[in-house]
Amino acid sequence: MKIGVVGSGNMGGGLGKIWVKAGHQVIFSYSRDESKLYQLAASAGDNAKAGTPEEAVYQSDVVMLAVWVPSLEEIIHTTGSLDDKIIITCVSGLQPDFTGQTIGIATNLKASIAETIQQLAPKAKVVEAFNITFAEIIGSDSRQFGDDRPSVFYCGNDAEAKNIVAGLIEECGYEAVDAGDLIVARSLETLATAWVQFAVTSKLFPNLGLKALRR
Repeated sequence: MKIGVVGSGNMGGGLGKIWVKAGHQVIFSYSRDESKLYQLAASAGDNAKAGTPEEAVYQSDVVMLAVWVPSLEEIIHTTGSLDDKIIITCVSGLQPDFTGQTIGIATNLKASIAETIQQLAPKAKVVEAFNITFAEIIGSDSRQFGDDRPSVFYCGNDAEAKNIVAGLIEECGYEAVDAGDLIVARSLETLATAWVQFAVTSKLFPNLGLKALRR
């Protein structure tokens, strides 16, 4: 599968490297340091390369969107057509010091960030995922917590897109848990805020995972 990473920081870059190892073709893009972008691609393996956000979107079937909220609308409006693309979003409104909100962004659209992306790119297939885990865990050698595998909740409106994203989640070493339609992103983004702030307050950050238990 061809995957474009738009926002190749710790989160996007870490996920992209895992997907390269799983055999996917990954284009890394949108980094504050262009030289680091090419170093990231070189370190990821033969199936990785660096490019512009426009190239990452155009050449890929799946787009991993991992940018800061202030850049979100500009990215969506300038990367070319997102029609029929699967967009995985882990975009959070949290600031680097973990303050802020993850419900809505500064637009006239009253929705979650994931729903806002869907409204800005109405013909894309948006799936919320990876917002309840930490880049440090993604960048580690394993996602395992002893005998436990942490869960990643995901939600979206397109069944086929969700199945593909579930597979990508599993390839990263997580348990994929279907949380429902995209409207559930409002709850997942709120949960992500609470989860991050709990991890920091409890001094367990980043060595903390969330797991859905079944009986």
